[in-house]
Amino acid sequence: MQAGSHYLPDSDRIGVLTATVLMTYALTRLVNTPGLTLTLQLPGFYFAYPLTLTTAMTVMAAGLTATGMDWLLRGHPSLGGRRTLEHWLLPTLTAFMIGAPLSILPAGMLWWVGFAISAAILVAVFVAEYITVDPASPSYGIASAGLTSLSYGIFLIFAISLRTAGVRLFLLVPLILAAAGLVCLRSLHLRISGRWNFPWAAGTGILCAQIAAGLHYWPLTALQFGLVLLGPLYALTALAASLSEDIPLRRAAVEPGVIVAIAWGAAIFLR
Repeated sequence: MQAGSHYLPDSDRIGVLTATVLMTYALTRLVNTPGLTLTLQLPGFYFAYPLTLTTAMTVMAAGLTATGMDWLLRGHPSLGGRRTLEHWLLPTLTAFMIGAPLSILPAGMLWWVGFAISAAILVAVFVAEYITVDPASPSYGIASAGLTSLSYGIFLIFAISLRTAGVRLFLLVPLILAAAGLVCLRSLHLRISGRWNFPWAAGTGILCAQIAAGLHYWPLTALQFGLVLLGPLYALTALAASLSEDIPLRRAAVEPGVIVAIAWGAAIFLR
């Protein structure tokens, strides 16, 4: 569909994609199946990870989102023969991360509210990614900023959910590393003219994972835990974007410093 001089996704396609992804989450509330525990015994260590229907459905939702985004984007008139990997990366991560809060919300009205919010987030991400296919679109700046903001918000919710669920350290560290690294990678790709900065994204993910590991046994609330992680993620991403634009380090460090101060200050006073 074309509106003015920019394109919007076909409403039927985006409806089918959103409904298919959400159906996987709804099934976890309708079907009860016994879980399976994977165990690994090492010298001095014993790992046990329960595999449940929720785990399987969350992975399936992420896979459906990846393939569905490719199908959705193939209808964009400006795509041509380009690959779509960069545009389904964030939607796939979003579908995976919203599975965490939905899995811990109690059954009832609260779960349905979370379900509706998740649907709205997915639609917003799908539409924004579709718009960013064409950098010449007048809505590109808004869509890019929206995607970046949503990615930080979803990361915060994901970190809070992991803390609330009491995820063990050996699972927490790789999950935070992957989520922070991918959010940083896609955010930088949007801000620095389509360039991939893998080293910086990897370093950001590792730092956030190290902070998460260090705070794992601290008596922090879930909100405090999420805010402490969000500050460095945003700050390092903003710093990398500023340095890529040849802004002097002293000036480039101002915004990240302020953001970390605000996030950590909020973590101190909010419980």
